[in-house]
Amino acid sequence: MADGMGGGPTSPAGGSHESGGEHSSPQSTVREQDRYLPIANISRIMKKALPSNGKIAKDAKDTVQECVSEFISFITSEASDKCQKEKRKTINGDDLLWAMATLGFEDYIDPLKIYLARYREVR
Repeated sequence: MADGMGGGPTSPAGGSHESGGEHSSPQSTVREQDRYLPIANISRIMKKALPSNGKIAKDAKDTVQECVSEFISFITSEASDKCQKEKRKTINGDDLLWAMATLGFEDYIDPLKIYLARYREVR
């Protein structure tokens, strides 16, 4: 995605990954509930990382919800570019791992490789 032109990559949601802007895209009219993961799911995941008496402010949940959605778009867009160059239509788990490595998320790859192998075993 990074093209070396200084503009930064853009997300499928239409915004620059560096600026976070998305107002000029026709896709910016996508309904919020279609663009974001459900806040209840986000909250449940966040609570798992806290002590039992820990609390999370609504703005923290909203921020994580937006960040997670942008992260998914960022990784998926990079994987999609790879698939298009290879004339493939379907993104697979290996494409996502490749995209994560390309975008600098190497620390997450080994645990995700383990998860992907287990997922493929049970399918």
